[in-house]
Amino acid sequence: QVQLVESGGGLVQTGGSLRLSCAASGRPLSTDRMDWFRQAPGKEREFVAATRWSGDNTYRANYADSVKGRFTISRDNYKNTIYLQMNSLKPEDTAVYYCAAGNSLGSTWDYWGQGNQVTVSS
Repeated sequence: QVQLVESGGGLVQTGGSLRLSCAASGRPLSTDRMDWFRQAPGKEREFVAATRWSGDNTYRANYADSVKGRFTISRDNYKNTIYLQMNSLKPEDTAVYYCAAGNSLGSTWDYWGQGNQVTVSS
């Protein structure tokens, strides 16, 4: 059974940086779709960043417009872990962040992390 365990959240001032990690156990996820989502209080969960296998151990990344240029998604297949490097953080980035994994050929999310609070103070 696959489990996703997140770490790295916390409290940071505006303009600061944090790196979230999402470590997978149970099986390798090197070809799975893996994304980051977030949910702010009173709002629906929204997409943040995606990493997709392109073949030959290469991946492509996509980002929500609100984080483009500030956030970077990456993955380390040896550690079976994905990361979200968040720079130039803004108060509107405050949310619970979730990682998710799904089969490369599917459209649903099979596994979710437990959620990790990120709070950006103004």
